[in-house]
Amino acid sequence: MRRSALENLKRYFLKAPLYLAGLILFLSTVHATPVNEYHKHLSQAIIALDSLVQLEENETASAFEARNAETILSVRQLVPANETIEWAGKEFTVDNSWLPAELDKYTHVSGPDRSILRQQIIERLQAIAERVKEIPQPAATGTEDKAQHSTKLGEILQRPEYARKVKQESAIGRLWRQFLKWLESLFPKPKPIAPGTAGIFSKIAQVFVIVLALAVLIFVVRLFLPRLLHNRRAKRKVKQGARIVLGERLEPEQSATDLLSEAEALARAGDLRAAIRKAYIALLLELGERKIITLEQHKTNQDYLRAVRRVERLYPNVKQLTDSFELHWYGLALVTETDWQTFRSGYKQALST
Repeated sequence: MRRSALENLKRYFLKAPLYLAGLILFLSTVHATPVNEYHKHLSQAIIALDSLVQLEENETASAFEARNAETILSVRQLVPANETIEWAGKEFTVDNSWLPAELDKYTHVSGPDRSILRQQIIERLQAIAERVKEIPQPAATGTEDKAQHSTKLGEILQRPEYARKVKQESAIGRLWRQFLKWLESLFPKPKPIAPGTAGIFSKIAQVFVIVLALAVLIFVVRLFLPRLLHNRRAKRKVKQGARIVLGERLEPEQSATDLLSEAEALARAGDLRAAIRKAYIALLLELGERKIITLEQHKTNQDYLRAVRRVERLYPNVKQLTDSFELHWYGLALVTETDWQTFRSGYKQALST
């Protein structure tokens, strides 16, 4: 109970300057406000609005709303819609009619919209205060310059939109605000966040955004990196020159399938010996594409066979095909249709393992 009384007393003393300023304004409605006093009122209004950023310690939601209403009322009194300002013996009418309109909007919104609108009002008041602060004091101004300063001051203070430096909200900002508003509508209206809790939620949100960004980045990399590498390999293949395998010149675009088709054409034409040789080179080319062997111009069929020895499941078939190739190509043995069909079947069996 005693603690609550102390907090109320503390709050009263904090608001006392606002009440005093409002009383002075009320008592001096028929008198013009000096420029330096006007600047002071602007600063007090900014401080008052800035105090609404979050709940005070042990402050309930209802108490916060009451303090919010009192603060808005004080700001209205500090910076009225129209006010007469006095400078160097002359009076000027200030048009701040935008402020009551913005404060009316502020009282009817909640959540992220309220915070955004409050910050915009503060920034606009700060811009006005900066411009007013630039007005020279009468004592420091010569007689000849007073007329010029008065004209300039009148032009500044009589513009409804003077000193407005609030940045226009970007398209992304509007979309983000609309998204937050839609997201807020999906859940029950929460109570104002207590001090300290906002920091936790902010950190959680930051971690979530970072994790989400990393997930998207990983997804994009996994999606496009294989294609990029494949395209680079394809370009590298195109740039390669002709290959020579067992004395056979192979163009860069030739594949094992192309060579096997040529072998079958030779077999149909009756040149079975050349067909076996072409099919054997097709086998070596396919093994080279699979990175099982490395094709080199100086290598022989026995060199390639030794390279395949480390692949146990493949070696027996390749050895059988190599023996058949040597027998019918180098040994000049007569090749029959059965020999060709056996070689062709062994070729397909070797590549299917």
